[in-house]
Amino acid sequence: MATYVLVHGAWGGAHVWRKVRPLLRAAGHEVHTPSLTGIGERVHLTGPHVDLSVHIDDLVNTVLYEDLDQFLLVGYSYGGMVVTGSLAHIGDRVRELVYLDAFVPDDGQSVLDLTGLPEPERRVGAPWVVEPLPRDYDDPDDAAFDDPRRTPHPLGCFTERVHLPHPLETWGFGRTFIKATADLRAESGPDAFWEAADRFRDNPAWRYEELATNHMVPQNDAQGLAAILLSLDT
Repeated sequence: MATYVLVHGAWGGAHVWRKVRPLLRAAGHEVHTPSLTGIGERVHLTGPHVDLSVHIDDLVNTVLYEDLDQFLLVGYSYGGMVVTGSLAHIGDRVRELVYLDAFVPDDGQSVLDLTGLPEPERRVGAPWVVEPLPRDYDDPDDAAFDDPRRTPHPLGCFTERVHLPHPLETWGFGRTFIKATADLRAESGPDAFWEAADRFRDNPAWRYEELATNHMVPQNDAQGLAAILLSLDT
């Protein structure tokens, strides 16, 4: 039996994994889907104090309090920032690190760095949340379920820079990047997910996989995603 820890992305919550969890559990595996503070079902805890460090603590505490070891850690989208930042605390417990159409930061990088977005205005009364971006779902039922549950995301999560003690390739765990290929590459400017795909596609230190769907992989292709995740349990 393997243990999977699935970390959702921005504006989301543990509910984004509701199609994936039963597939992994049906195969006999243990699955944890921690919720990040201030979004999703924990939106009642939101505030300007919520930043990347808070979300790293959410993940790290799940691992430590459940005493998880040698697990497969999946970071989806913004969740890539969270799993990367967690390595300083629990990297020795990870067996396989998986980035699902996700940000893969180097030490000292933030979401703003990876997206090329400008630093926000810093003044009393300035907005401290970012409204959800529109998303496309293959099934209208998924849109009807997910859209009302997409909550504003605390800005500090996007401005705080990650701390990575040493490069990902020097850790003892396996590394996988999964790209959703139905999303077109940006015509100009940074495109963090495609840039990560370019970086790892032919890198012998990484396993590279593709799914022919858009960024909403857990909803649009839960079966394909689960198949890849299950294949990593070797």
